[in-house]
Amino acid sequence: MKLYHSLMLLALPVLAACGKPQPPETERRPEPQVAAMKEAIAQPLEQAKAAAAATEDAAKAEKAALDAVGQ
Repeated sequence: MKLYHSLMLLALPVLAACGKPQPPETERRPEPQVAAMKEAIAQPLEQAKAAAAATEDAAKAEKAALDAVGQ
């Protein structure tokens, strides 16, 4: 019985030291980056629209030049 009591007395400080673990500081939700994502998606689309408009303008100019030569 004395051994049992000694073990219990030794286990008591160990068990008292155990507590609820605290979450680390790095476990936070990331900041929303919606604006950056919208810009990253919109920029190539606008570049493609600008390229399409430039191609269309060049085609109109070419057609006008051919019509001028043909008359």
